[in-house]
Amino acid sequence: MKIGFRQLLAFSPLLWVVTAFTTANGQKNIAPEKRKVAQEAIAILKQSCLSCHSGDKPMGNLKLLTRADLIKGGLSGSAINLAKPNESLLLKAVRFQGRQMPPSGKLSIKQIEVLAKWIEQGALWVADKAGKSIPAPNTPPKVTPETMKFWSFQPVKRPTPPTVKGKSWVKSPIDAFVLQGLESANLTPNPSASKVALLRRATYDLTGLPPTPEETRAFLTDTSTTAYQKVLDRLLASPQYGVKWGRHWLDLVRYAETNSYERDGHKPNAWRYRDYVIRSFNADKPYDEFVREQLAGDEMPQRTPEKIIATGFYRLGLWDDEPADPKQALFDDLDDIVSTTGQVFLGLTVNCARCHDHKIDPIPQKDYYRMLSFLAGVRRHSYGEGSMRPIAPEAEVKLAHDAIKAHEARMRENMEAIQSITKPAYADLSPVEKEEWRNEDTRTQIVQKRVGKILTQESFDRYKTLREARKKMEQFQPPALDTALCVSEEGRPRTIHILMRGNPHAEGDEVQPGFPSVLNFPEPTLPSAPYPDTSGRRTVLANWIASPKNPMTARVVVNRVWQYHFGRGIVRTPSNFGFQGNRPTHPALLDWLADEFVQDGWKFKTLHRKIMLSATYQMSVRNSAKAYAKDPENDLFWRFDMRRLEAEEVRDSILAANGSLNLQLEGPSIYVKIPDVVLAGQSVPGAGWGNSPNDQQRRRSTYIYQKRSLATPIIASFDGPETDLSCPLRFSTTQPTQALGMLNSDFINEEAQVFASFVSKSVGSNPTKQVRLALARVMQREPNSKEVERGLRLLQTLQTKHHRTPEESLKYFCVVALNLNEFLYLE
Repeated sequence: MKIGFRQLLAFSPLLWVVTAFTTANGQKNIAPEKRKVAQEAIAILKQSCLSCHSGDKPMGNLKLLTRADLIKGGLSGSAINLAKPNESLLLKAVRFQGRQMPPSGKLSIKQIEVLAKWIEQGALWVADKAGKSIPAPNTPPKVTPETMKFWSFQPVKRPTPPTVKGKSWVKSPIDAFVLQGLESANLTPNPSASKVALLRRATYDLTGLPPTPEETRAFLTDTSTTAYQKVLDRLLASPQYGVKWGRHWLDLVRYAETNSYERDGHKPNAWRYRDYVIRSFNADKPYDEFVREQLAGDEMPQRTPEKIIATGFYRLGLWDDEPADPKQALFDDLDDIVSTTGQVFLGLTVNCARCHDHKIDPIPQKDYYRMLSFLAGVRRHSYGEGSMRPIAPEAEVKLAHDAIKAHEARMRENMEAIQSITKPAYADLSPVEKEEWRNEDTRTQIVQKRVGKILTQESFDRYKTLREARKKMEQFQPPALDTALCVSEEGRPRTIHILMRGNPHAEGDEVQPGFPSVLNFPEPTLPSAPYPDTSGRRTVLANWIASPKNPMTARVVVNRVWQYHFGRGIVRTPSNFGFQGNRPTHPALLDWLADEFVQDGWKFKTLHRKIMLSATYQMSVRNSAKAYAKDPENDLFWRFDMRRLEAEEVRDSILAANGSLNLQLEGPSIYVKIPDVVLAGQSVPGAGWGNSPNDQQRRRSTYIYQKRSLATPIIASFDGPETDLSCPLRFSTTQPTQALGMLNSDFINEEAQVFASFVSKSVGSNPTKQVRLALARVMQREPNSKEVERGLRLLQTLQTKHHRTPEESLKYFCVVALNLNEFLYLE
């Protein structure tokens, strides 16, 4: 029988309540050491508990605003036991012994120790360092000198790397910051990982691919002191680096190529934005420039195709192409942009202030609309000129005049032929079908319903042929006609008002563009419009975000880079650096990295080298009983956390193992084979999904068409990104569909057959050589004799007991090899 938190209290003996000698009126009697502990403990409660345990209806009827509140307790009884401090329900909750609090994540070891010491000393209640009692957050926090002191709102100040005892372990200043925390907890860092583990880790981290057999042999035989550094240089120079790290960025900006909602219509040429991102990472474009191009590339001097494509950032979100309330839809669209911009670049949930003052952070509703005002001129997405812009140079268009005319003539001829077939069918449509007709992906199914009634089968077949021909003409049009999905503005910015409860039909005070007031920046100066079709406001916003003086930008992005390398950020809530977000486990390290990043020209590749050359990054994943008992969450980074491959890495690694991976870069997205039973789940089965040639289907997963209503099964199964909103981190789940898909799906069995054919072609029919080669390709190391023997036994069992041919047996052995933990997990 499991006993819950409340039941446990119901059976607990009467808790002792001791009135300590101190009260809010007797603070002068408290020793300085105890006062300091009390201030720290109360600050922890304020940061982590009061959002739920305050106000008129606190969770569990438990308030934590005063010492009396703690003693009184809630539905479960007193929160503290002064006679037996370790039995205090508050401590049990934060230690995750039964009830787990706070729900946002476990407190750090240091924070728990502070609370334990505080209760042991009598839970003395004192004013904070500013002489003020802990505030009750019944109302949203205000912008005050006190709230402005919050750690993330402070300017980045470069700290001096600490002096530590274990200097021999330190390879970089990063290690000094990490080791300081470990030494203070009387812990030691793990030893270095093996060369094979380190090579796999670095190769996947930077390219999302496994090392090739040749790369593995070269690294293992290189005994020079620069062997590992040479590996990093090679990987950072690889064009596959941009594919991997571009995918991280696409997660953040909610990249997809369709609009969602009922029709989930196509976003034309959205893939150009994806390729822009990949090129930017490969070119090591400075992050501040990368930010400016996406937010205001069309307002920058010398509009280039690259800068226009970058503003596709604004068009990646959901789009309702038939809103019941157009004004509401407009502000929903703008909210999506404010939300994404605030969370991705600033680590602030500004969007929570759309309808009222932010309930947790000191962000007034007015500040939300001031930030939205920078976007006041942005047009809604559309299928027309509002979202598409030619990107070919004018000179190129003139040179291609004849080719353009010929192409346009072919397109007109094609459309006339299509309309001659669909005209009688359209006249027969119901009102609902006429609405569905607006989505081109549904037209074939609608027309097909008229076969045998209004249309002949011959006419329908010709219609399909004409549609396919049109798609090819659109895809392979003259380059001079290329267009990009991009932002555009109205003739002049809209007047923006505070909207009561977020209702666009209930306008309040007018506002002008401005920055979050808690960050204490001067009012912005709005420039004259740089072009007739833009206001220049977005440039002001972009320059402020990309400024070295902005306290959020560099901290947020270096924390993301750390997260993608270590599995979690120094701040575990990567898109929330506000009051409810987690505090940094190593605040000095975070600021040191942020300052280094800016000083190094905002270059990602330099930051990668600094992190990956550290002893911290090169630690093994092995367990330490002592360290695990003291720091089970690895807050102090005493080891490197093992991780499972991400969804795209799983698929790409399967194709790499069987020798069929196509490393082609750029170009329109590909359509991979999706089972009919999955396609049948769409409102119109198969709508909007093509069938690319086999060699194209073997390209990297980042190039698969991103349809919001139809995820590729293996990507969805292994926790691919959420595309409706910004996806700051991916959860790694364990579920039956993963194992079933990796054993029984058409995809895995087809790729295992390709793998078996590759192995047979490479080493012939010798079973020992076959097993050895297959295992080496999935584990990126030479298998040992026991592993080879086990593989041979499986082949023999399949042939003798299950009566499989040698060819079939090898295929099933390849299925097993692709399911090995060593293939799917990184040390």
